[in-house]
This record gives sequence, C-alpha cells and structure tokens, in this order.
Amino acid sequence: MQICIVCREPTDKYKCRNCLERYCSLSCYKKHIISTECQARTCETPRGGEPLTGDQNEDNEPTIYTPFSTEDTVAPEKLQQLAHSEGLRNLLYNPHLRNFLKTIDVAPNAWKAMQAAMQEPLFIEFADECLKIVEPPSDDEKV
Repeated sequence: MQICIVCREPTDKYKCRNCLERYCSLSCYKKHIISTECQARTCETPRGGEPLTGDQNEDNEPTIYTPFSTEDTVAPEKLQQLAHSEGLRNLLYNPHLRNFLKTIDVAPNAWKAMQAAMQEPLFIEFADECLKIVEPPSDDEKV
C-alpha cells in the first residue's frame, strides 16, 4: 500500500499522469497538480508521452499515461459503444467482476494482474463481451 502525496492516507487508487505519485481522491488530485512538487516534475517527460501541465489536466480524468496510438489502440467511437451495451451492464452488476477490474486497475504490474484475471471464467466472459463490441466477429467467424 502506498501513501497519498497530499493527505498522507494509505491508497493504491490513482497515480498522477505527470509525476506518477499516488493520490486517493479527486480533491487530492486537484491540490496535487497545482502544487510546485508536481509542476517541477512536469518539466520531465513521464513514461508514455508528453507531460501535461495542471491547467491541461484539470478537466481530464487522471490517468497514468498521456494517450498515444498503437496498432492495438481502440478508436474512441468504439469505446463509447461499450457504454451502451446491455450485456456489459449486466455483467458489471457482479461484485466479483468489479473487484477483478479494481485489482487490475491498481496493480503495480497490470500485465500480471490481467493474466491472472484471464484464468477466471467471469473475467473471460467480460473480455469476450467487450470484444464483441470493439472487434465484432466477421461473417466467417459467426458460423
């Protein structure tokens, strides 16, 4: 368990996209991004992309990395379709699935956490439901 950079409470919830320090809430995040401690680190490039200033971050959801495209990047329009999936909505009512997702989100090694989750039928069902929307099966695959 890490310590929130602002209030010093134990947390593993979030990381600042500028300096990768841990914080526990939106209010702590807002205080942190305007602090000189975070601003000094934004001069350095964080892993994964260009640093963002506090003004640029203020209205964005905090993430670890600045978005960038790869061959595996899913188009934002496809991601928006996930929000309208009744199948996904029903799966997310399951508290065990939500716990899997939270565990992956805060894991220090997300790849290992994802591999472990892929051993669970419930998580595989969730991943399959996401893939049906993001990468619908071709006519050949439907048979």
